Amino acid sequence: MPRTTPPWEIKNELLLKAEDYTNPKYGCKPYERNAEQYIKFGTINLDKPAGPTSHEVAAWIKKIMHLEAIGHGGTLDPKVTGVLPITLEEANKMVQALLYSGKEYVCVMKLHGDVAEKHIREVLSEFEDEIFQRPPLRSSVKRQIRTRRIYYNDFLELNGRNVLFKVGCEGGTYIRKLCFDIGEILGVGAHMQELRRTCAGPFLESSDKCVTLHDVAYWFSEYERTKDISYLHKFIDPMENALFHLPKIVVRDSAVDALCHGATLTAPGVLQVTEGIMKGSIVSIFTLKGEAIALSKALVTSQQIIELQHGTVAELARVLMPRGTYPKIWKSSGKADEQKK
Repeated sequence: MPRTTPPWEIKNELLLKAEDYTNPKYGCKPYERNAEQYIKFGTINLDKPAGPTSHEVAAWIKKIMHLEAIGHGGTLDPKVTGVLPITLEEANKMVQALLYSGKEYVCVMKLHGDVAEKHIREVLSEFEDEIFQRPPLRSSVKRQIRTRRIYYNDFLELNGRNVLFKVGCEGGTYIRKLCFDIGEILGVGAHMQELRRTCAGPFLESSDKCVTLHDVAYWFSEYERTKDISYLHKFIDPMENALFHLPKIVVRDSAVDALCHGATLTAPGVLQVTEGIMKGSIVSIFTLKGEAIALSKALVTSQQIIELQHGTVAELARVLMPRGTYPKIWKSSGKADEQKK
């Protein structure tokens, strides 16, 4: 069976619908934000240690950085290590986008009996593509059967009864339940011995921005001492980087404030669109400067967005940009999405 491409590896071309100019007086490129805004709309690619819960780790960062609000994308069990996306203040609004990003783990599975390597490889491949899974007893969700997609199960090594393998999967997949089910098919039983998350959508273990709690504390203390924003750049990325895995629509400056007020996106406001968008797809909406405006649901396909001259192409799911960032250029009477063209 061929490997299924995970969401973070899909590269879609940006198609041009129209050209326009962006006014430098309003907004700014994400990496050019001042320190306060850079933190407010920032994310941290944290390497979670074993021991504390994801909530405890987030709370420690909140205390270290003196923040009012903080969140995280994709809970890790206390004993599990690896990539834990942290969202700071206003960036919390885009946490839901991480649900569609997919995950990758490296797992040590302990077999309860001896099994030949060839048979292990065969069974791992049987658990690729779409599988049925019931969450384990110790879980935070309702225990009902649901489907999850396994992009790949790559065998890495066998040492006695310890199997090391790498799994790429849809968000919400329980790896300890996957190990249990694999053990049942092998006929000897198995359990998850150790687990590390190496990827959560655009957040990668291999990135030079994958930092520890000690890194966060040190670099933030250096920033407080010097007020040099370059120290923030060492461990914080703009929230826009966390949306790269989603299809994108780029809009005119004149459409931005209306969207910030909750208007639907109409065809005349679109400048560029990612290929491959299907009706119902979750789509991110950006300015020409690369700022995230909102998350939305596509009402038509990419090709239709390019071809349409009028009509609604996407409805908003969550506004990310504060109102007033761009000037109001839409009619105050009637519906907000009746933008002045």
